[in-house]
Amino acid sequence: MNILYGVQGTGNGHITRALAMIPLLRSSGHNVKVIFSGKKDKDLFGVELLKPYEVYDGLTFAVSNGKINYFKSLTNLRPFQFFKDIFSFNLQDIDLIISDFEPITAWAAKFRGIKSIGIGHQYAFFYNIPMKGENLFTKFIIRNFAPTELQIGMHWYHFNQKIFPPIFPEFDLTANQSSENKVLVYLPFENLEKIVEFLSPVKSHDFHIYYDVDTQIIKNNLFIKPFSRKGFKKDLLSAERVICNSGFELPSESLFLGKNILVKPLIGQMEQESNAVAIEQLGLGSVMNDLDYNILKNWIQKPKVKPINYPNTAKEIVNIINNMKFDQIDKLSKDIWKNEKLGEHKLFRI
Repeated sequence: MNILYGVQGTGNGHITRALAMIPLLRSSGHNVKVIFSGKKDKDLFGVELLKPYEVYDGLTFAVSNGKINYFKSLTNLRPFQFFKDIFSFNLQDIDLIISDFEPITAWAAKFRGIKSIGIGHQYAFFYNIPMKGENLFTKFIIRNFAPTELQIGMHWYHFNQKIFPPIFPEFDLTANQSSENKVLVYLPFENLEKIVEFLSPVKSHDFHIYYDVDTQIIKNNLFIKPFSRKGFKKDLLSAERVICNSGFELPSESLFLGKNILVKPLIGQMEQESNAVAIEQLGLGSVMNDLDYNILKNWIQKPKVKPINYPNTAKEIVNIINNMKFDQIDKLSKDIWKNEKLGEHKLFRI
């Protein structure tokens, strides 16, 4: 089958899911054409496995100091280029379009009448799950940013809805050996100086901070590192704790690996604020709305947590695609949560 797969480049979660899904689809014999949008080619890292691919401007939100900047977001829009890109594809031989909340491919499918599937966390917001900051504008954006015929939404819990567990690449769990007092920090939308000021008073732990720097900077127990998917994964496996924004992918991986998480939502982004609410309601971690030292001090003393053994969601979804049994997606969403390993975690005990 010929598949066009669109990946939203803003935020590494979409890319991480693509790194799990696309190799599986290709190894199943599908011809997968990949496009990214929302990020420049030079800013994409660790995506060599997905080559060949094309990069488009797409649509995205601008962020300043941990908050959505709506004015800057609007001024960055290029609607004429966006619609030009939608109709630039030769889709004559395309059998299926998959969009990880990527708008160009989703709208191309809608306008050109091609079967489409949306795969990603954002599609979970089509259902009744914990939300914060929802209004008519956010509802419109979620449902119309990257609309698809079928939606496969993901979350950390099912909430009795037709949604799926998270997708992430396979980990070598033998390397998941937490180094005591090691903390991985990924807050790319925050000011680096403020991050350093926030963490510096804590001398008992080593903080490995990934940020947009050219070379590693060491300030006492703070290790500021340039982006590296390989290095990041290694530090994630060896960290005891993780501090990050309340996106979806990194918290998902941390929960799977049994890492204590402290999250900070991007203010003004409904998805992240809702994720923070879900984390608190489910008892999965701690939340701070600002770089709050008092919250950090309390969180750093919390006991270790048990991993959540999420099943291989990517493999299950690819099986559905291989067999073209799209009418079984709702049934799969119920069955996949019955994985017996999930029952080892208190959240999923019946």
